[in-house]
Amino acid sequence: MRKCHHTIPVTHWIARRLPVPIACEFSFDSADPLAVALLFDSEGEYPVRWVFARELLSEGLAARSGQGDVAVWPEYDEDGDRSLWIQVGNARHTALFEMPAQPVAQWLAHCYAMVPRGQELAHVDWDQLTQLIQ
Repeated sequence: MRKCHHTIPVTHWIARRLPVPIACEFSFDSADPLAVALLFDSEGEYPVRWVFARELLSEGLAARSGQGDVAVWPEYDEDGDRSLWIQVGNARHTALFEMPAQPVAQWLAHCYAMVPRGQELAHVDWDQLTQLIQ
């Protein structure tokens, strides 16, 4: 089992004009190769953890992706620099985060080097999962 973590500064947009800087820890565990976890406000008193598909994050680096509780999309500024936006929550309560896309893309590339795309299920310990079910 191998893990990959990376913490980056992100902006939590509380309101349209109220940005709050926080830390966000990205984590990947080869024991759960289809998922990534984000720990928002990882250095704060009340961190919030979201787990969603690694593929959703990957697709969101190129185009709007996701339905339901998680949406991810890129945005380019006038200089061509790319930001990544992640919205989590449901229709009544959502949180919006902005972060630089490059460190996320680099971290994600490292995760795919650990468990290549299409090989996620080859690394699952099916015997252990079967025992958990019984």
